[in-house]
Amino acid sequence: MPRLWIKDTLTFLNQEITLKGWVDSRRDNGKIIFIDLRDKTGLIQLVFSPDKPEIYELANRLRSEWVIEVTGKISNRPAGMENPKLATGTIELEVASLKVLAEAQTPPFDLSTDGKEISEDLRLQYRYLDLRRSRMKKNLIHRHHFIKFIRDYLTNKDFIEIETPNLTKSTPEGARDYVVPARLSPGKFYALPQSPQQYKQLLMVAGVERYFQIARCFRDEDTRGDRQPEFTQLDLEMDFPQQEDILSLIEDLFKQLIEKLYPDKRISVFPFPRLSYQEVMEKYHTDKPDLRKNKNDPQELAFAFIVDFPLFEWKEEEKRFDAVHHPFTRPQFEEGETIAQLISRLKQDPSKPLAQQYDFVLNGYEIGGGSLRIHEPELLEAIFEIMGHSKEAIKQKFGHLLEAFSYGVPPHGGIALGLDRILMLLENEPSIREVIAFPKTGDGRDLMMNAPSEIDEKQLKELHLKTF
Repeated sequence: MPRLWIKDTLTFLNQEITLKGWVDSRRDNGKIIFIDLRDKTGLIQLVFSPDKPEIYELANRLRSEWVIEVTGKISNRPAGMENPKLATGTIELEVASLKVLAEAQTPPFDLSTDGKEISEDLRLQYRYLDLRRSRMKKNLIHRHHFIKFIRDYLTNKDFIEIETPNLTKSTPEGARDYVVPARLSPGKFYALPQSPQQYKQLLMVAGVERYFQIARCFRDEDTRGDRQPEFTQLDLEMDFPQQEDILSLIEDLFKQLIEKLYPDKRISVFPFPRLSYQEVMEKYHTDKPDLRKNKNDPQELAFAFIVDFPLFEWKEEEKRFDAVHHPFTRPQFEEGETIAQLISRLKQDPSKPLAQQYDFVLNGYEIGGGSLRIHEPELLEAIFEIMGHSKEAIKQKFGHLLEAFSYGVPPHGGIALGLDRILMLLENEPSIREVIAFPKTGDGRDLMMNAPSEIDEKQLKELHLKTF
């Protein structure tokens, strides 16, 4: 028979059923033993009476977190003994058969609380136990529904979900790469993707036209509450867009998502405001302003798009200009301006031109960013030169992209949204670690798997590496 979930037991009154799950808690009332059985859908009260001696003796041994299977009859609880806090609080299961499937040691911390009073390092060390608590399970279930909604929405908008490689080429795109030694090519390395940026642009060259991906991304940078070495983003790209096409798509997606999955939340302003970078810096002194009317109200959601960013920023330590977003971001053209005229203007004073770039912010957090992209090879080469790359370096690092663009590439643009950070805000959590199944610590360690860790000399030799 299919697995029966606890949430469905109300429809089996006066019938015999079998349930499987974890011992959540135990209470003795005289000679009767009460056990709350737990699965991912809820709790139900089990009743063991001494008139079944063999089962009763085994039940007397049960402890929290043991895994058991029980068979028995569902009946109404005695009048006055109902529990309104439980969905199954009007019924109980009178156990006729009990199997212990796995015993359990006493957990290193209490699983009945929300866990916030416990050391985070201890919780991460025993994450497989921490995830048993109701708050964490709820976060994972909500994450699933959140991502499924996005997939369904974009599929209905004619987007195609395509996976891109996790072993790729190291290119200068902002953060430090995680690199992977290539055993079959001694002295050479792959890089884990900071984002699928170049691949999604190549998919536009390929004529896919509308792409999305729930993408895993990797950045070797300092971590904090809303960052991790590896994270998940919604990555999407479309061809022939105007900037407003992309903003309106995201606006409608989140309006529908909040209405469906978070009906208790309130979007403070709709349509979402479009605010210029200069405006928010002058008024709020930040490019990710918290626009809530009541900043103590976690149910209020103040979305906004920040537009008209500078194209370049000066890096004093490196004595060069760098892209504010990334080098593929399209500059804003002046009316009637040709590519040659734009390139000339960019080279005269890189600090002045604006970008066709946009950030998506929520309650004082940047939750996404994107741009229209450069699709002209000569303009892209000029951008790299302004950033200080030689022609030889451009060819070495980006020659594959420039060659692809020579075969006819449509105008295109897209956006990437940090799903972990968005879920953190929607679930009213203080850190993205609370909405990720197996996160790293603030300094990038996995305490449960004890990673990063050393590898043995044989592996180092195979990879042609030495440690110092």
